[in-house]
Amino acid sequence: LFLTTQDGNVLGFETWINKDGNFTKTQLGSIPENVKKVGQSSFVDFDGDGFQDHLLPVCLDDVCQRSAIYLSKPGEPEWLPVLTDFQRKETLWGFVPPQTTPPAGELHNPITLHLGDYNMDGFPDALVILRNTSGSGQQAFLLENVPCNNASCKDVGRMFRVHWDQSDLGAISGAAVATFFDIYEDGILDMIVLSKEEGKEGFVIHALKNNFEADAYFVKVIVLSGLCSNDCPGNVKPFGVNQPGPYVSYTTVDSNGYLKNASAGQLSQSAHLSLQLPYTVLGLGRSANFLDHLYVGIPRPLGDKDVRKQEWTAIIPNSQLIVIPYPHNEPRSWSAKLYLTPSNIVLLTAIALIGVCVFILVIIGILHWQEKKADDREKRQEAHRFHFDAM
Repeated sequence: LFLTTQDGNVLGFETWINKDGNFTKTQLGSIPENVKKVGQSSFVDFDGDGFQDHLLPVCLDDVCQRSAIYLSKPGEPEWLPVLTDFQRKETLWGFVPPQTTPPAGELHNPITLHLGDYNMDGFPDALVILRNTSGSGQQAFLLENVPCNNASCKDVGRMFRVHWDQSDLGAISGAAVATFFDIYEDGILDMIVLSKEEGKEGFVIHALKNNFEADAYFVKVIVLSGLCSNDCPGNVKPFGVNQPGPYVSYTTVDSNGYLKNASAGQLSQSAHLSLQLPYTVLGLGRSANFLDHLYVGIPRPLGDKDVRKQEWTAIIPNSQLIVIPYPHNEPRSWSAKLYLTPSNIVLLTAIALIGVCVFILVIIGILHWQEKKADDREKRQEAHRFHFDAM
């Protein structure tokens, strides 16, 4: 259990470990220096090394004129900045400072990062709500996870870059909440934005389709509970519902022959309006290789020392894997249902194959026509040939 705490004006973190049903405080954490307000912590594999990193959005002053996002790697107390530049031309943007007592009818959330792999490159991106510090409004922005280009993030190797010119998000004024969701169930994360216009009551929900055109690959995993509402009748294998706590990771080889891995937790956050996806979408980039190993683990009950983890090999890209961990204590008996979502390259391959077949048929037809003409010519020559034997 991870908690953000406040003692007077002192902010910090506490980690509690569940040992046989009793939560024990094992670690105290400190926030980055010179931070006045902190947002909700998120845990995600930011740099694609297979381990969960701690992302923290913060304000460096009480009114969020200066904002930043920091990252802490597991086992390392040092905080590293992954985004500090919120300057857009002549305008400075920043996080929306939370209000302890918001006016009636208004929605003031904690500073939150809603994470998801928007471009399926294997590195999670983020959606955030930023406010123009001059007071001219707030809107949703996409933060893309890109390679580091400055000295402050060289130890991480990755950083966030704000997409200032995202026209579809920019057209929604008064945005209050923005998150990812797979609307079309095709493995591509779309966006949902909740907004409220000034002078109008109620909120408006906007759904934005992801128009990312590159033919990248993904694997979508949902781990069910494997439980029945009561005793499972006969030999019926229960599906259950999605559950918090499962952990998914994979290892594969990219198109350049380098080892690639990533990991994600399912429903890892229960804070205010976390709006996490009920499944895990892992981007694979443009590597069409099979996943060499896909690991799925679920939490253990009290007093159980055995790790509940199962491995599947040779998973097809662009597929949805529904894992049924039944029985819980027998990982070898777990089953997985695989649903394939064809990508654009499948259509292109089919078109290429049909084109090759048509080309071969045309060549065969031409050769057959030439051979038939030659046979007709020989028959005419044979008919006009003088038969000396007949004389």
